[in-house]
Amino acid sequence: MAGIIVVGSQWGDEGKGKVVDVFSAEADFVVRYQGGANAGHTLIVDGKKTVLHLVPSGVLHPNTKCIIAAGVVLDVATLWEEICALKANGLLESPSQLMISDSATVLTTYHRKLDAARENAAGHEKIGTTGKGIGPAYEDRAGRKALLFGDLFQPETLKAKLESALREKNFLLEKFYNVPPIQVDELMREMQRLAKELEPYRCRDTSLMIFKALKSGKKVLFEGAQGTLLDLNHGTYPFVTSSSTLAGSACVGSGIGPGLVSKVVGITKGYTTRVGSGPFPTEINDSVGELMREKGKEFGATTGRPRRCGWLDLVALRYAIRINGITNLALMKIDVLSGFEKIKVCTAYELDGQFLTEFPVTTGDLARCQPIYEELPGWKEEISGVKFMRDLPRQAQSYVDFITNELATPIDVVSVGPGRDQTLWLKPLFK
Repeated sequence: MAGIIVVGSQWGDEGKGKVVDVFSAEADFVVRYQGGANAGHTLIVDGKKTVLHLVPSGVLHPNTKCIIAAGVVLDVATLWEEICALKANGLLESPSQLMISDSATVLTTYHRKLDAARENAAGHEKIGTTGKGIGPAYEDRAGRKALLFGDLFQPETLKAKLESALREKNFLLEKFYNVPPIQVDELMREMQRLAKELEPYRCRDTSLMIFKALKSGKKVLFEGAQGTLLDLNHGTYPFVTSSSTLAGSACVGSGIGPGLVSKVVGITKGYTTRVGSGPFPTEINDSVGELMREKGKEFGATTGRPRRCGWLDLVALRYAIRINGITNLALMKIDVLSGFEKIKVCTAYELDGQFLTEFPVTTGDLARCQPIYEELPGWKEEISGVKFMRDLPRQAQSYVDFITNELATPIDVVSVGPGRDQTLWLKPLFK
């Protein structure tokens, strides 16, 4: 089977968008399987920047089919804006290139308003949510009262679900958060307008389509959003997203069995970043961290917030490899490390006087962990123009080899810049 899952192995922002874009040149289908518009995948092709939030990163390849599966929470207003922007740039010329599951959860105005109101009310206890309404939308799904994409095309069902939802949501917005209510007729008109625009992309059963594609030998990429350490169940809770970000979620969100997956590619930077609150053992709060942020352009594609930066954390990466079943790695943005005299790598933690090589399962323990570093020699050469692994500086090659040996996991791809052509292949993708 040629099903490959691409998953973030840190706190998100690892470079999944670029990897999926590069991989998509060989893929027949790219499937987005979880998350929502809180994701921001940045692609740079021929110097032109494209930021995607919902449309799969394979959209830049006209012969690649893109699927938004049932596990996604779909902000239909944002999706339509994204589609219009792509079409204006000469992309997504045929509706057949994008297919949306009828079972995807629809995210609306009331989800966004609730999300923002909760975060504002949290004060100093803010989680750092993007305010995109992801949590409230997933709550509706778990509560068996979600509006589904297929409902948009059934006017009676649509109106009944909106009226039911707004009885509860408006009570919370008005009485608890002191936010103006949402009018059902206005929201109904907006949803019907968007339904008309999005109907050409409707695909009732994407699970069946993906299954048939895999069974017929097609190459299918499953694109995750966010990263392992933001997983709802296994991340640094409560400083996490509202969905499962692990590789296993690709099967659940897409509606296929795990036996159809042949490889899990974990995406990691040559250093570590995270956005928002929560523990971060290797964070650098000095001029070195500022330089890393500046060189790496570490600002959120969705929120614009500066990312917290730190050294590579192999304890966290081992954890990501274990719980995702990662078989291969893609190492991103090592060009950012050019110019550092010494490069630190966290190989273990110290917790209350104990030596740890396994990632703590509680956020409280992680917050008290002190990183134990190994120092490696840096390199001064600019490497963004390097085309082959053998042409990297000796110290950069040693850095890649060190990571491979410590994690006992092969690195298939090394990225030395944001462009497609700044990608060094150590092993072919689908072979």
